Amino acid sequence: MKSKKISHSKAKPKAGPKTSSNFEKFYKNADKKEAFGPNLERNPVKKRVLKISDTAIESLSVKGVKPSKELKRKLPSVNNYTNTSSEDFRLNKYIAHCGLCSRREAAAWVKAGKIQVNGKLMDNPSYIVQKNDKIVYDGKAIKPEVHKVYVLMNKPKNVVTTLSDEKERRTVLDLLGDRVAERVYPVGRLDRNSTGLLLLTNDGDLAQKLSHPSHQIKKIYHVGLNKNLTKNDFEKITLGIKLEDGFIKVDSMDYVEGKKDEVGIEIHSGKNRIIRRIFEQLDYEVKKLDRVYYGGLTKKNLPRGKFRFLLAQEVIMLKHFT
Repeated sequence: MKSKKISHSKAKPKAGPKTSSNFEKFYKNADKKEAFGPNLERNPVKKRVLKISDTAIESLSVKGVKPSKELKRKLPSVNNYTNTSSEDFRLNKYIAHCGLCSRREAAAWVKAGKIQVNGKLMDNPSYIVQKNDKIVYDGKAIKPEVHKVYVLMNKPKNVVTTLSDEKERRTVLDLLGDRVAERVYPVGRLDRNSTGLLLLTNDGDLAQKLSHPSHQIKKIYHVGLNKNLTKNDFEKITLGIKLEDGFIKVDSMDYVEGKKDEVGIEIHSGKNRIIRRIFEQLDYEVKKLDRVYYGGLTKKNLPRGKFRFLLAQEVIMLKHFT
């Protein structure tokens, strides 16, 4: 008679603060990742065929995948602004495609009386722009940008994320100088003392997508504090805390390289100063705030204060897989 094997399982050690993030490993190896991030490569090529652009067709061809004629007919252009229906002529979207701001900001400009149509103030963002309409902002006629531009910047400290500044402080556009001919604007914001990844573009549709909370764009921040983060406060943040504008919960959090005064936070909320306000609520001061990951993009080969243009694959990823 064969004896049954008895398996002795070892008792599991007590777990510390629950963390679902592998931030420490990510941060150490950030520069080794592909510039367009892990999301694009995780998806099999054949599953990335639908609803992508002509640029994507070229990308697929390089990988040895031959798109069908039927697919080519269905694909929209990635780089050109075209009005294919009356929906595309809404005033706020027209302004966004001029490379001035996002659609949401454009709607606010219209309501604030900053836009003229054929010499008259227009306060309706849903106004359908006609072919021969003359749209004026700040005394100048504006037209949609035909060539879309996507710029990734590693923002330094003491630079503001605005198009202009009343206090004449240095802006992100000053860093671009005359090396970007098209008018671009920041997607979202980083406050003056924060550093890291910032996207600038004249693509109003993409800016709208990346800024809208419903798309839950993943962002990772490296946070330095004025004192060690206690286990109790660590757990409070991971479980979620209540701020003046509502409940907020980070997606994941971890200590960085074992340092108790440095953490990595993964979050998709785009609320103003959200990271700083989380820690202020628990009586901590954020001494360093660096965005190291944004929607699949990393800081690989991008020193502080420098910028680069996105690759075609990266634009495809942001438009269709983020």
